[in-house]
Amino acid sequence: MIEQYVLDLQDVDETQVAVVGGKGAQLGGLSRIEGIRVPGGFCVTTDAFRRIMAEVPSIDDQLDQLDQLSRSNADDREAIGTLSAQIRRAIEGVVIPGDLAMAITRALARSGEDTAYAVRSSATAEDLPTASFAGQQDTYLNVVGPAAVLRHVSRCWASLFTERAVTYRRRNGIDHRTVRMAVVVQQLVFPHAAGILFTADPVTGNRKVATVDAGFGLGEALVSGLVNPDVFKVRHGEVVAKAIAAKQRAIHAVPAGGTQEVAIDSQQQEQPALTDTQAVRLVRLGRRIEAHFGRPQDIEWCLVDDDFQIVQSRPITTLFPVPVPGPDLLPVSETETVAETGDQENHVYVSVGHQQMMTDPMKPLGFSMWQLTAMVPMHEAGGRLFVDVTRRLASPASRAGLLDVMGRGDPLTRDALETVLDRDDFVLPLPPLAPLPSLPGAGPGRTPAGAASAPIETDPAIVTELIERSQTSVAALRRDIRTKTGPALFDFLLEAFEEHKRVLGDPLNVQVIMAGMEATWWLNDKLREWLGEKNAADTLTLSAPDNVTSQMGLALLDVADVIRPQPEVVAFLQGVEGDEGFLDELAKLAGGTEARDAIETYLDRYGMRCAGEIDITRPRWRERPTTLVPAILDNVRNFEPGAAERHFEQGRQKAQRKEQDVLSRLRALPDGDEKADETKRMIDRVRTFIGYREYPKYGIVSRYFVYKQALLAEAERLVRADVLPEKEDIFYLTFQELHDVVRSHQVDDQLVQQRKDAFRSYHALTPPRVLTSDGEAVTGAYRRDDVPAGALVGLPVSAGTIEGRARVILDMAEADLEAGDILVTTFTDPSWSPLFVGIAGLVTEVGGLMTHGAVIAREYGLPAVVGVEQATRLIRDGQRIRVHGTDGYIEILP
Repeated sequence: MIEQYVLDLQDVDETQVAVVGGKGAQLGGLSRIEGIRVPGGFCVTTDAFRRIMAEVPSIDDQLDQLDQLSRSNADDREAIGTLSAQIRRAIEGVVIPGDLAMAITRALARSGEDTAYAVRSSATAEDLPTASFAGQQDTYLNVVGPAAVLRHVSRCWASLFTERAVTYRRRNGIDHRTVRMAVVVQQLVFPHAAGILFTADPVTGNRKVATVDAGFGLGEALVSGLVNPDVFKVRHGEVVAKAIAAKQRAIHAVPAGGTQEVAIDSQQQEQPALTDTQAVRLVRLGRRIEAHFGRPQDIEWCLVDDDFQIVQSRPITTLFPVPVPGPDLLPVSETETVAETGDQENHVYVSVGHQQMMTDPMKPLGFSMWQLTAMVPMHEAGGRLFVDVTRRLASPASRAGLLDVMGRGDPLTRDALETVLDRDDFVLPLPPLAPLPSLPGAGPGRTPAGAASAPIETDPAIVTELIERSQTSVAALRRDIRTKTGPALFDFLLEAFEEHKRVLGDPLNVQVIMAGMEATWWLNDKLREWLGEKNAADTLTLSAPDNVTSQMGLALLDVADVIRPQPEVVAFLQGVEGDEGFLDELAKLAGGTEARDAIETYLDRYGMRCAGEIDITRPRWRERPTTLVPAILDNVRNFEPGAAERHFEQGRQKAQRKEQDVLSRLRALPDGDEKADETKRMIDRVRTFIGYREYPKYGIVSRYFVYKQALLAEAERLVRADVLPEKEDIFYLTFQELHDVVRSHQVDDQLVQQRKDAFRSYHALTPPRVLTSDGEAVTGAYRRDDVPAGALVGLPVSAGTIEGRARVILDMAEADLEAGDILVTTFTDPSWSPLFVGIAGLVTEVGGLMTHGAVIAREYGLPAVVGVEQATRLIRDGQRIRVHGTDGYIEILP
């Protein structure tokens, strides 16, 4: 194959990333759009880079060192910086071969050797839909003369190994050896003004609002942060907001080459860099570019003689994708817009993950199975699920109920919805008799929020009956699925999903859950009104019976009791690595058989659980039992034998004392006997039913593990038949797609790889509580003025005040807790409850009054505040904090 070292930009398009890198491919694509002007130039291709790298001495050894350093000590910035600098010096030290230099200088001669150029890096992992690499490699402006251009081309090659580029690749899971560097050489333009156009609002995500940043001179002044830009907001062809900055400095080209910073005349500093008409015209060009590339763009532009020239366009990779309306179960990419679906209506979406305590992205098999087993339609975007609540908001009859339920659970969601409603034209009212869809709380493990519940007797036998029904259904599923394989398995699972929903939708199931929640709300509201007690139900529900999640945490204390007297077992657990043969090795130690049996018994009951358990693709404790080891060791170290029984009994007695105190105080009030009697009935009711609130989720994950084991067995058959390279590839297919693969024995390998890349990119996105069809992530606020200055505000979900050391933990498997520590994390689903027995308080970024973490915090008597925005960033690991669980705020102590 003849290597091609130089390609004219006019001969390049966006499909040639491997040849000219991301920036070169985008510029080539731009140059083909009618009405878009791009400065002329050429690309030095990746063939040239490969040739240069082959000449670099010891490059393979240096890259091996870099890989090793990235894996073993990724946070050692000094070492990474030193090694990166060595690699850059080695690349710059290679003399460009004569024929390659000749190809570049020949291309320069076509425009004139004395022309000023911009020499710009263009890596093959740059300006991509999932990783922009903005600012990670180098660009040089006003480079004049062949020798200077060749020198700066070498610098661009070397800039593939700047410390920031190396770190960015590592964070995005990109192998250093797979990336190549091309170089774009373009004629430099000398603009009156320059800046950046975002075709979607980069702050809110609104796809209908474009943002223009503008300043005088070269755009480098804005990019480098030298000046504050003028900012224009453009919507529907008009400027809807603007802010004109005092622009004191600018960067201009120097005739002999290079750039310099200059002062702007004082009379010009506060003049706008663009007129409104120019800003609107620029946005019109931006919309044309956006349509060409199929997604919102971050565009660098220059204004020369009232003519816009485009010098770069890259995807905006930080936007959260917009759900597509309708019952579509296929993944949505950020390329898809509401307009492409044919639905021009406005939509308001509420996050499912914030209700289910799992805001991490889900893999396609995970979210598609949750959709298929959900009680309401759900829409995927960015690996997360959302429920469309537009029609509920549009109906006056249902709006108040929705806002009330959302407000009780998560005030931030309610406030965000009210923000949308305050825009009179976004949610249009429904006709009075229009049918209404179910509410967003009715997903798996949730009841239909606001659903009317017929009264039921306060009878513990009802809970016993529901638990037995669930156990019988799961046992039948295990029995019947054993003989199913191939397409027949999928037909069976579709029937099983209907049984799954039937169990969840059992009216008695709904009545019991609502009875417990309503009793909680009644007690909190009435006792605050009558006695001034805040969140009295928190104490009254301590050690409530039938709470499978709190039982799970206490049961791990019993496991620790078995292990504690066995020093060899403790030492083995302290050094254990990997799950392969873990339990078998344990049995070979003194006391190991008893320890193994205790863990096995625990896994038999709770092994289907894990962090993020609503995603069926997540590894369960039964599949990865060492996940539990840190919690077991914490329990061994921090507790005495018999702690589980003592903990439960102490909670029960505390609740009993609280009940006696409340009732005696009520009887001293006017109409006290009547109030006390009614309160006693509600206390009995809440203690009878509130524990069951956790059981439906347990039933769901029990069924999910059965589904998963059957699907993985099918995946192993596909691997043996050479259809799939590895069984976990099924996680990147939806349930429907996997069904097709099993039938046809054919899989789209490219689709699987695209899904893997997309899933990796979704981890960088923060899902909003409320999202509109315009792409706007609507942020709610607590709107409180009754907290100390500097305090972090959240939702109080479990009463009490505690001071202690903050432990910021993002992965349960990395927990290392001491008695008195306060757990700070993003969210806690039921799998985190084993840690709750050993902590003194809880702070989470996501949560509501009746979500799992809140319920278990109350069960264990832990002061807890949830819904604290950016808590894991604002609170440092090891800091002393004070958690006000009754009033809903956290103080960071000196």
